[in-house]
Amino acid sequence: MARFPLKEAEVVALAQAMKSGLTDNAAIYPAPPVSLADLTTLITAYTGVKNTAIAAQAAAEEATTNKDDVLGNLVEAMKTDIRYAENTVDFDDDKLKLIGWAGKKASVALTVPGQSRLLEASRQGEGWVFLDWKAPVDGGVPAAYKVMRRERPAGVWEEVATAVISEATLVEQPRSKELEYRVVAVNKSGDGEPSNTVMVVL
Repeated sequence: MARFPLKEAEVVALAQAMKSGLTDNAAIYPAPPVSLADLTTLITAYTGVKNTAIAAQAAAEEATTNKDDVLGNLVEAMKTDIRYAENTVDFDDDKLKLIGWAGKKASVALTVPGQSRLLEASRQGEGWVFLDWKAPVDGGVPAAYKVMRRERPAGVWEEVATAVISEATLVEQPRSKELEYRVVAVNKSGDGEPSNTVMVVL
């Protein structure tokens, strides 16, 4: 006996096959409980919302890229003005505080970052997931974050992305599998303790 498919693409393929079969064999199946017209309407509705989801995913990825580009431009502009201000007032702490900055601090040994916090998979779609988290409250300042993934329940953790801010959009992720994600803050001194994990099925 055949089993009803679990994968989305296979469900849709079966729906199309049923539609064609009911259309071509009306004499054999004269009165299905869900009429051919209603089945066709449901298939059309699915196609519409799938196309909407694909467009939304593309728009979200483009918006994230645009945001990162604009943020990068802002950071570079701010650093340029900060360098100017530091040279202008010879790193005078009181004068630099007037623009929200500070003079040179005594050097301290860099320590390993603490644990990244409150990891969430706040948005997801077909083959993509948006993760966000909070920076560690202790340890050294993170230079970046490693985003790691494994297949549940006991797959090997692998690094799938690196982020310099506390969020990341991951695309082309494995589908129809239970996946776990975690984040590790890193700097030149080493890796911090992994964050909490989140489980996602895409």
